[in-house]
Amino acid sequence: MSLLEVNNLLVEFRTPDGIVKAVDGVSFKVDRGETLAIVGESGSGKTVTNLAVMGLLPRKIANISGSAKLDTGAGPVDLLTIPRSELREIRGNDVAMIFQDPMSALHPYYTIGNQIIEAHQIHNQCSQEDSEKRTIELLELVGISDARKRLNAFPHQFSGGMRQRVMIAMALVNNPKVLIADEPTTALDVTVQAQIMKLLADLQKELGMAMILITHDLGVVAGSADRINVMYAGKIVESANVFELFATPQMPYTHGLLASIPRVDRPQLQRLETISGQPPSLISLPAGCAFAPRCARKSEVSGSACELTMPALVEISTGHSSRCHLVGQVNR
Repeated sequence: MSLLEVNNLLVEFRTPDGIVKAVDGVSFKVDRGETLAIVGESGSGKTVTNLAVMGLLPRKIANISGSAKLDTGAGPVDLLTIPRSELREIRGNDVAMIFQDPMSALHPYYTIGNQIIEAHQIHNQCSQEDSEKRTIELLELVGISDARKRLNAFPHQFSGGMRQRVMIAMALVNNPKVLIADEPTTALDVTVQAQIMKLLADLQKELGMAMILITHDLGVVAGSADRINVMYAGKIVESANVFELFATPQMPYTHGLLASIPRVDRPQLQRLETISGQPPSLISLPAGCAFAPRCARKSEVSGSACELTMPALVEISTGHSSRCHLVGQVNR
């Protein structure tokens, strides 16, 4: 099996206004050493999908079903059904996550040394000195100079880019098999974004881990992902390797995302395109394709299929699937 296999994941939240179907039947695989990017607008279900895999959603308000099987080396375990005590042994050890906002993810009252050392000692029977040595190694690995002295610094004493590096060091301190990076370059300037993405790629190659990269920006993943899953309204609407998706997007939503970012590999002869409208409410989703109210090409589909029937995720070619009634026609 693959290192991580998620099958038919469903996440629903009970609210006073109704059931929010945040993730609806999502399936994907991640192999060792592979980078899978999950892209889409805010609210598409990217982060919720991975929080469910990590076991970080409160079961009191979240209804979660499906499976998320991780190959731990001693056999596959389903992260959605194993006891919480076993999940705590895996979380932060075999599977780790870099959260979106390092300033809120790091505790402001504790030094960064204390926080990384604690993450190491939870999963390792070793002395404080050994954990401190490992922490210094990781801080140096992620490019923080004078690491021994910076152990006693607090999060507010670091820049945004340095705090992100601290979060990466904390996530990697136990050599995880799978690293989930949730918007790791949000709110960083372009040069720091490039540094962080190069750092993650270098660390992945050095440590041999799989990585799930969550982002709303296809431009960020162009040079770092192996495969891309595009999500919209809780579903995967297109999945392909990075080269094929950029060259021949088959879902109008994917085409819209690509058309909204500047390209340096082709002349810019007209203004960048936008996707009109807003994503649908996850409490009252349309009966048919969730993207239909915003789709400029729905008139090309005969009848009212877009409004009445949810298209299936159809494999167009090996490894390339699309959820659209216009499969094979989007680029024509």
